[in-house]
Amino acid sequence: MKITIITVCKNAAVNIGDCIRSVQDQSHHDVEHWIIDGASTDQTLAQIKATGHPSSQLISETDSGQYEAMNKGIALATGDLIGFLHADDLYASTDVLRSVATTMQDPSLDACYSDLIYVSPDDLDHIIRYWKSESYQPGLFLKGWMLPHPTFFARRKIYQKLGNFDTQFSIGADWDLLLRFIEVNQIPTRYIPELWIKMRTGGASNRSLANILRNNRQCWKAFSKYHLKPSPIYPLYKLYHRLSQFIGKPN
Repeated sequence: MKITIITVCKNAAVNIGDCIRSVQDQSHHDVEHWIIDGASTDQTLAQIKATGHPSSQLISETDSGQYEAMNKGIALATGDLIGFLHADDLYASTDVLRSVATTMQDPSLDACYSDLIYVSPDDLDHIIRYWKSESYQPGLFLKGWMLPHPTFFARRKIYQKLGNFDTQFSIGADWDLLLRFIEVNQIPTRYIPELWIKMRTGGASNRSLANILRNNRQCWKAFSKYHLKPSPIYPLYKLYHRLSQFIGKPN
């Protein structure tokens, strides 16, 4: 089973090498890795070329933002499955894609997902938050629940059927896509209780209070787009889910 991994980046020279090696080290070898660079002006391209591999393919050109770049990657993908690995992130073990491929041998499934940890940028063993997910039940998105998008793998045909990232969402298009796929269209999805992703802290949606508030507004915009009515205490549910990631993290 062929898996396409899409990494979008811009001026990510510090960490892009770790990301690429994380893909190359996977025990599942039927992989293509599209790196969509937004015309970096630092040493990102040099790092990509230095860490090059036959499975890695690079496009470097200007774009309007990360979601346009992610859509470019989807258009180029030839794998049976599509997953995303951000430039600052890496797989938690060398067997992640093997686990994905094994899970998706089940023809009744259209997608799968797992757990993620936020780690210190300078110490990948220092866990800041543990995003432990759970099996989806209808209505969970309306109660502040969200699965960790970097752990999400879906069949390419699902993107062809249900669409890509909606670029009208500047910071929440991943939320909108998961809401559309899982809550609205109810694609068959399986939660795998394993750790798949290490994410360095400092992502765009959590970088500042202003971004957190903007992300929340875009969640409401997505609900309205699909004529969904979230719980009246949706913000409190969402806060609970986030706080639990700190309280329940392993020592």
